[in-house]
Amino acid sequence: MPVLPTEELKICERVLRRAHHVLAWLLHFFVHTIPSHEPIVIPRSLSIPLLQVSSQLQLPPVITYSDDVLYNWAHRQARDGDCYNDLPTIDNLQCLTTFTGTLDEEEFYLTSARIELKGNEALELMRVSMNEIFVGDDISISRVTRYLQCMADVIQELRNLLMNVRQGVDPQVFYDRIRPWFRGIDGDPFGRQWVFEGQDEVEGWEEIPEASGASAGQSSLIQALDIYLGIDVEARETSYMPHPSNKTFQERMRAYMPRHHRAFLNHLRTNTRPLRAFVDRAVEEEGDKSILEAYNAVLGSMKGFRDAHMVIVGLYIIGPARHAGRTSSVSGREAQEGKIAEAFHTDDGIQGLKGTGGTDLVKFLKGVRDQTASTYLQK
Repeated sequence: MPVLPTEELKICERVLRRAHHVLAWLLHFFVHTIPSHEPIVIPRSLSIPLLQVSSQLQLPPVITYSDDVLYNWAHRQARDGDCYNDLPTIDNLQCLTTFTGTLDEEEFYLTSARIELKGNEALELMRVSMNEIFVGDDISISRVTRYLQCMADVIQELRNLLMNVRQGVDPQVFYDRIRPWFRGIDGDPFGRQWVFEGQDEVEGWEEIPEASGASAGQSSLIQALDIYLGIDVEARETSYMPHPSNKTFQERMRAYMPRHHRAFLNHLRTNTRPLRAFVDRAVEEEGDKSILEAYNAVLGSMKGFRDAHMVIVGLYIIGPARHAGRTSSVSGREAQEGKIAEAFHTDDGIQGLKGTGGTDLVKFLKGVRDQTASTYLQK
C-alpha cells in the first residue's frame, strides 16, 4: 500500500486524534494476527503515518485509553435514523470501533466513557471550589463544604457506573477474546520487539522507552481527583512498581494521556492553595467540623470506587487467570466476587499478575486503595 501523507492533518487536533485512533487500531489488528513464530515488522504504509501523527500528538504509537474511550464514541442513532445533535449523555452513546464486534467489547468501552462523562461534574465542582479556596473567607468555607458533599455523591455514581459493567460484559469473553488485543510493545507474550519500518525517516520522532497497552490508569480524571484531594497515590512505599525508568505507574501513564490533559494535571500539582490544607486550616482556625466531614466523605467515596475497581479487576482478570477456561453463570459470578475479595487478602496464586499498563495488579490496587484510606483527616 502507498504511504499516505499526514501534513494536512496537522491543522486540526480532532482530525489528528481520529487519525491516531484509526492507525493505532490498524496496528494492533496487524500485530496481533502475526503468527507467534514470525517477527513483528510493521510496514511503512502503516508505521510512517502512525509515527508522524503520534509525534504531532506527543503520544506513543500504540492504542491508548484515549483511543479506546475518549475518541471511540458517537451519538446513538435515533429510531428515525437521525443523529442526536445535542451534547452527549450517558444514555445516547454508541461505540465506533471494536476488535471483536461483540456487544461485550462495546459495553466495556462505553462503561469508561460514561464514567468520563459523569466525571465532568466532579471536575466542575473542583473548579468552583478552587475559586472559593482562593477567597478563603467564611462564606467560601460554607460553599466548599457544599461542593464536597456534592462531589462525594458524584464519585459514588462513578462507582455505580463502574459496577454496571457486569450487566453487559461477560468476564470470560473479556479475558479470552477482548483483552489480548490491547497488548502493547512491551507486552508481547513471546518477547518479540516491534520493528517500525521507515522510522528513521520520520522527522521529530524519538524512540520511546516503553509502550504498554491501553489501561484505565491512563484516565486523567482519576489522577485529577487524587491530586485535588491530596491523595498521594504516587507514594513509593505504597504504589511504586519497579520499572527500568524508575518512574511511578501514574507518572508513566501520563505519557499516554492527551497532552492537554497532562498540562492540566501539572497545573493542579502546582496549585499553591490545595484543598487538604484549606480544610485543615478551616478546622484549626474556625473550628468548622462540617467541612472536615464533607472532605472525609469524598475520600470515603474514592475508597469505595477503588474497592469496586478491585472487584472488577478480580472478576475480569484475576478470576479468569486463575480458572482458565471456566465460565461462570450470573449466580456463580456473585459467588466468585466473594472469592476474589478473599484473594486480595491472601494473594494466593495471583502475585505477579500484570495489568495491560505493566503493573503488578494486586500490589498496585492495594497500594492506592490503602493510600486513599490513610488520607482521612483526624480532628
